[in-house]
Amino acid sequence: MTFFCCYDGNGDVIARCQTIADVEVLRGLGRPVAKVIAMAQEESVVCTLTDSPNAFNLDY
Repeated sequence: MTFFCCYDGNGDVIARCQTIADVEVLRGLGRPVAKVIAMAQEESVVCTLTDSPNAFNLDY
């Protein structure tokens, strides 16, 4: 499974999302998503083992 990191205009991580649809929800909520990058496979595995990516999205 691939997860995505969302960055603002300053290059700070503002969310980690499980799908591109989640990214679009953040944009719809007004979050300043400037760049979206797929996480490396090993990063995605750690994300699934430690917590749901939705835990990083405080707007949910």
